[in-house]
Amino acid sequence: MAARPQSSLSGSDLAEDLALYREKFRRRLPADLKDLRGPVQGVVELPPHVAWSGMTSYDLDKPRQRMGLYRTVLHEGLREDLPRYLNQDLLLQLWPTLRSLVGRTVRTVWEDAFPALAARGRSAA
Repeated sequence: MAARPQSSLSGSDLAEDLALYREKFRRRLPADLKDLRGPVQGVVELPPHVAWSGMTSYDLDKPRQRMGLYRTVLHEGLREDLPRYLNQDLLLQLWPTLRSLVGRTVRTVWEDAFPALAARGRSAA
């Protein structure tokens, strides 16, 4: 078995990196979930700065594509993209499954900021 490479980062460096990563997502959050007024049906085309790799067109009428769009926007979208592409009702509906598809940091930041999402996550567990 090959030896695992040693990281040159100290524990405090890793903690600082994690804090910066969390802050990146916190700065993107809308003030309120009600601000998320994106489409609930039809085809959505994401711009290159959001969908820079893979699919760029998502049909919201197809459950897997709808989930993929939300995952992509939560990870890659900028602050101004969130209200444009996400919808409060759909986010709440998708959250019990979506929360397991996004990274831990994204999940934690969104659930810390919006108790309604945290409650949906707890009810699904």
